[in-house]
Amino acid sequence: MAHGSATVRRVGRSGFSMIEMLAVLVILGLIATMVTVNWRAILPRAEFHSAVRTIASTIQGAHSEAIARNAVFKIEYDLVSHRYRINTPFRLGGGLAANEEERMAQNWIELPESVRFHRVQIDGIDYAQGLVFVRFDPLGAASGHVITLVQQPYENFYTIEVQALTGTIDYHEGLFVREPATEEDFR
Repeated sequence: MAHGSATVRRVGRSGFSMIEMLAVLVILGLIATMVTVNWRAILPRAEFHSAVRTIASTIQGAHSEAIARNAVFKIEYDLVSHRYRINTPFRLGGGLAANEEERMAQNWIELPESVRFHRVQIDGIDYAQGLVFVRFDPLGAASGHVITLVQQPYENFYTIEVQALTGTIDYHEGLFVREPATEEDFR
């Protein structure tokens, strides 16, 4: 039995219209712009925190080496060239150095271009220029010092505080100044 039904053919459209394509491109462009802006905001912060971690690692290394090797280690801070290094108690070729001139220093570690020493405070005295050093002795004590770094042009500050008696490190985001102890602190 044959039915007289005719097949209806639907003509569907294939692809996208020009307007739909333009809308997708505009949306993708907006997303790409937002990602780029956020990425540029993240990079300087990461560079700054990396510099803080590297200095802290150097301080911890000098502290540990002084204890492990039963000798005085130093860290030199060059506040003009914005770099630092460990000064070991050993002389070139081996053995302990007999005097300061024989002490072997490691290579300088440069701060990133945008990161600078804002100030270094050693035993309560502020330094902003010159070459200064701190000590780490075999008993674990250190020169009490505070390093404040600044990142230009963002004016981000970070403070690393090294405790004198223990050589431990405290971290403070921003500018930090420890208030002197009062009688109330000991009651």
